[in-house]
Order: sequence, then C-alpha cells, then structure tokens
Amino acid sequence: MEKKSKLLTIGQFAALHGINKKTLMWYDEIGLFHPALIHPENGYRYYSYYQSSILETILLLRELDVPIGEIQAFMKNRSVASMEQLLQEKIEDLDRDLAHLKAVRKTLMYHRQNMLTLLTMDLSEISIVEKKERSLVTVDVNQDTSFDKLVELITNETKKYQLRRLHDASYGTMISVESLYNGKFEDYSKMFIEIPFPIKKAGLHIQPAGEYIRAFYRESVENAVSCYQRIFDYAAEHGFVLSGFSYEVIINENVIDRMEDALVQIEIFVNRNLSR
Repeated sequence: MEKKSKLLTIGQFAALHGINKKTLMWYDEIGLFHPALIHPENGYRYYSYYQSSILETILLLRELDVPIGEIQAFMKNRSVASMEQLLQEKIEDLDRDLAHLKAVRKTLMYHRQNMLTLLTMDLSEISIVEKKERSLVTVDVNQDTSFDKLVELITNETKKYQLRRLHDASYGTMISVESLYNGKFEDYSKMFIEIPFPIKKAGLHIQPAGEYIRAFYRESVENAVSCYQRIFDYAAEHGFVLSGFSYEVIINENVIDRMEDALVQIEIFVNRNLSR
C-alpha cells in the first residue's frame, strides 16, 4: 500500500507505461491528463499510482486511432455506458479491419500461387486438381457487350460488395461446356468475381467442389480452340465427363504489358464416367 500511495516523478511514471515523458507533458498542456501534483517551487510534475488506469485508457484509445478531441470529450464525461459504447464501436472497427486483412492475405496467396504456377508450368500439360466450393459474383456478358459497359458492370459489383479495389478479388470469365462442345469458343456468358471474404447473399453463382481438369494457353482464339480440343481428347481418353462451365483466368496479368503475352488458365468441373 505504501508503494501505491507514493508519488512518481514524470520520468518514473512515463517509464512505467512505456511512453516518453514529453507525451505526459503534452497531455497536461492540452488538458487531457494532469499530474496529481505540480511542485510549487520547481514546477516538477508528480503522478499517483492510481492514475495509471486513466492513462492506460487514454493510451488504448490512442492506439485505436481515436482522435484527441474525441478522447478529451470522452474523458470529461466518462461513464460505464459511454465506455461500453466506445469500446463496442472500436471492436466493430477492428473486426472490419481484420476481415479486410484476411481478404488481402487471401488475394496475395492467390497471386503468389499464380507466380509459382508460372515458374513451373508446362503449357502442354493437362492435369486434374481438387477444388473447394466457391461463391462467385457474376456479371452477364455476351459478344456484343462493349468494353465501357463491362467496366460499368464491374464497377457496380465492386461497390455493391464493398471492395476497395478490383484487385481485392480474383476475377475471370465463364463459358458453358455446352457452348464449347458446339464449337462456340468465344461464347462467353459471364464474368465472375470471387469475393475474398465470406458472404451469404442470394443470386451468387456456386462453383461446386470437386475435381477439375486444368489446362493453359497463350491468349489467342486459335490457341484457345487448340487447348479446348486437347481437353476434350484428354477427357475422352480418361473417361471424364465435362459439365457446367469453363472458368478462365489470366494468371500473369500483373507481370505483363501486352495482352498477347497473357497466359490463360482453364478449369472445368469433371465427373468420372463409371460406366467405362
């Protein structure tokens, strides 16, 4: 108890809380946090141990980026109710920041995986990969959709789902397997955007979990046709039945300057033909 009743110098009190004593002097000057005692002769500031909880509250709010003016107003009218409300608001802010950081991490992992693929890929290779279910936002498009209209549609979707930038999400185009089998290799019907954080909204396109056939081609209509023909041959040879959509993404767009250098990844859901 004797220690708690003893006054601390400004240097001791600052060291106790891991801050610079100039910070305490500034808090005193602006009327936010005053010392327990100012020596009448030498003007030295002294603080009480019992002031620690008040200072820690201020430091916590500062760490949460609460403006000084708001902290001053709060400290003048402190109560259980106002403290609870302020903390709840900051918890909600932190939750939003954490969700955004998780989304950014997921996007970075996606781009890094693309870079690893580029380092080891064989354009002639066709493989089978296992994928988890994904919820995709889709925008309907066709061969007559102008570039300006496409930009408008994408912008609206990114705003709707509160994406800060388009690159907060992965995106690509979709073409139905039916169109591919009918030789309509440019009959893209949708552009998809994968939101990198959990969402539950009606109207989302569900890309099913399961096995997908994966292949790559260098951007051009001729290369796309050739690649899809190889996929058909591979599926027939291995007893796979293609279904749903082909999901196409450009995996090297952040390291190229020309569209003709784009490398497109194709993924199509497959079922094994058990009757073979």
